Amino acid sequence: MHDIVIRGGTIVDGTGRAAFSGDVAIADGRIAAVGGKQGPARREIDADGLMVTPGWVDVHTHYDGQALWDPLLAPSCWHGVTTVMFGNCGVGFAPVKKHHRQALMDLMEGVEEIPNPVLSAGLTWEWETFPDFMDALDRRERVIDIAAQAAHLPMRVYVMGDRAISREKATADDIAEMRRITLEALKAGAFGFTTSRTDSHKTPDGELVASRDADDHELLGIGSALGELGSGTFGMNSDFDDEDYELRWMRKQARETGRPVWFLLTDRFEDPERWRRLMKAVHAARADGLPLTAQIAGRPIGVMMGIGTALNPFTVRPTYKAIEHLPIEEQRRRLLDPELRRKILAEKPSETEVAKLSQFRQLVTSRWDKFFTMDDPPDYEPGPEKSVAAIAARTGHTSDEIAYDYIVEQNQYLFFPVVNYVEGDHEPIRQMLNDPACLLGLSDGGAHCTSIVDSGLPSFMLSHWGRDRHRGPRLPLEHLVKRQTSETADFFGLSDRGRLAPGLRADVNIIDFNRLRLHKPELVHDMPAGGRRFVQRVDGYEATLAAGIPIFERGEHTGAMPGRLVRAAHNGHR
Repeated sequence: MHDIVIRGGTIVDGTGRAAFSGDVAIADGRIAAVGGKQGPARREIDADGLMVTPGWVDVHTHYDGQALWDPLLAPSCWHGVTTVMFGNCGVGFAPVKKHHRQALMDLMEGVEEIPNPVLSAGLTWEWETFPDFMDALDRRERVIDIAAQAAHLPMRVYVMGDRAISREKATADDIAEMRRITLEALKAGAFGFTTSRTDSHKTPDGELVASRDADDHELLGIGSALGELGSGTFGMNSDFDDEDYELRWMRKQARETGRPVWFLLTDRFEDPERWRRLMKAVHAARADGLPLTAQIAGRPIGVMMGIGTALNPFTVRPTYKAIEHLPIEEQRRRLLDPELRRKILAEKPSETEVAKLSQFRQLVTSRWDKFFTMDDPPDYEPGPEKSVAAIAARTGHTSDEIAYDYIVEQNQYLFFPVVNYVEGDHEPIRQMLNDPACLLGLSDGGAHCTSIVDSGLPSFMLSHWGRDRHRGPRLPLEHLVKRQTSETADFFGLSDRGRLAPGLRADVNIIDFNRLRLHKPELVHDMPAGGRRFVQRVDGYEATLAAGIPIFERGEHTGAMPGRLVRAAHNGHR
């Protein structure tokens, strides 16, 4: 007698092989059998006409804080994600000394846009070391599994104090101590180490983050801990200002440690060929037997702009600025007033305000040809005709008027793709998704609270790439499922999940593919201290099971909490 049998579904098992029909039997939290007609069960789920897949393994999130206050880890849990990994981009909350807690919250706010008041109210700080932090995570009940990586920024601040914050060079002793802490983190179950080397990561005061200028001695010194233990991956985010330098030390890291090295890769407006050059370098490294991988996003990473978002084209105008502190509905009520509309549209952006903005934010308040209407359901591959500039030209209005009325009267969000939209369509992303040297990630779940919500990426991968895309070729469902199950799990050594195969953990999605539909993102106030964030709902998930237990049925949480902290198993000293 099985615990559950999912009957007669179309099984896409996560291996990439062709879909097939049959049953999936579950017993004691594990998959007992896949395919064919299985025997009786305590509960049977009719999956006729439905797709059965493994639960999604999302390896690029920033739930480091949210994992301490939100047992659901929404919105990822709504989208069939059953395992999330955080500690990405070099930011995190451990290790930490009491007097540096604020500095770590500042870094998380600056890099990942999770507001200080939210973190202050939500973090319990019942830890100092990384193993203490893991134990704090372990003590909490949750719906889905979590996994962590050790992050460079807190480690550097812990070891070097203010010298780290002012980006001084690490001494040999500093490096040795960071290496020791990395070993300690890996032994406590961290899945690797991450760092940040990009100018886009700054503190709220506009300072570059502590790891921005770390040299190759520091990075190779810390990374040697992975080689010693034979465990973990080394990940980073870089601007690749000096591509030869970055590639040289990454190759050396991969060669000396034998461990996977990965970096984030997107295309960029200012250098459209960059991603192709870097992929060529990845293929060259792999031809030399080096485990180098590019982690990619499955859609453009873009900010949404409307009332209550982190930024919109009018926030730099004095009259708008004056009402920005009001509740969203009150702002909207006032903005509908024709006199206020006229006044805001007549104003030029305040020079003082514009001067305070980063180059990117200045761009975001002026480039109407790069603003697109999103609609509902949202369009993440809008054609040029959907740009604010094009609509203005077509209708005889100014771009300001089009943007204002879309945001205010239609209560919609404008979409500004920051990266992965150089060519104005998804062709570069499609090429990356077809490249075996790329790993799908970058959902950024939990981050960029009032500007981005990409945690629905797994649902988007299926609905857009597998069914709805009309501006270019689609991709096979088997490939899309494999990309976010067995591939992500295998890369980080999560060997007990990611496939529908006997003996593996029964993390399962049952999806009505025809009904799978992402909703328009919405702003909610559900974080500690009344913090505001974007969430995105989805239709089409009939059920999600974690460890063989139904956790969501038709979008509703069942009350079950089978999730836990997953600790990496390491191979001991070599």
